[in-house]
Amino acid sequence: MAAASPPILPTTVPTAAPSPAPTAVSSDDDAAASNPAAARAFFVRIFDSAKRALSGARPWSELADRSALTRPESLSEATSRLRKNLAYFRVNYAAVVALCLAAALLAHPFSLAALLALLAAWCFLYLLRPADAQPLAAFGRTFSDKEVLGGLIASSAFVVFLTSVGSLIFSALALGAAVVCAHGAFRVPEDLFLDEPDQAAGAANPLLSFIAGATGGRV
Repeated sequence: MAAASPPILPTTVPTAAPSPAPTAVSSDDDAAASNPAAARAFFVRIFDSAKRALSGARPWSELADRSALTRPESLSEATSRLRKNLAYFRVNYAAVVALCLAAALLAHPFSLAALLALLAAWCFLYLLRPADAQPLAAFGRTFSDKEVLGGLIASSAFVVFLTSVGSLIFSALALGAAVVCAHGAFRVPEDLFLDEPDQAAGAANPLLSFIAGATGGRV
């Protein structure tokens, strides 16, 4: 009896399953990923600008030298002393005014929270916003960059001028200015030696240079 023939094996090769197509990363994901890096760069600029601004401060022991405090004999002498001391202690005086403002805000938590919220809005909606980011969408519509900037300016004006925050800020700045003027008028500047570059830059405002450096020139 003849042997049975072996079964015929299939010769077709099964087709491989198609590999899934790579998903494209949306621009929103790119913007979200770039926000932490932009925030880090922003705070690094703030730290570097503050460090550069404070590097020109005079020794605080020299500022607090009680033996150099005398009463001016006339208004012109007080004005002359104040002008020289402002040029010499300008960084120290700016720090004193900043400390007065910080103390006033810490004593009023509501005003501090309002200013922090306003600062956060400026940072995340304007200062840290990527240039190629999608327009801001809210309340069922999109807002252009000019509209966002206008809203931030209007919100800042409302908080500063139409609430108690503004009066608190102006009161703290007035107190700091009064302390600076009193010290500058009573401090005898005879032992202060002002270098030529420092004297030329005496009218420079360290606060403005700090803000310009921290924001990278955007404001």
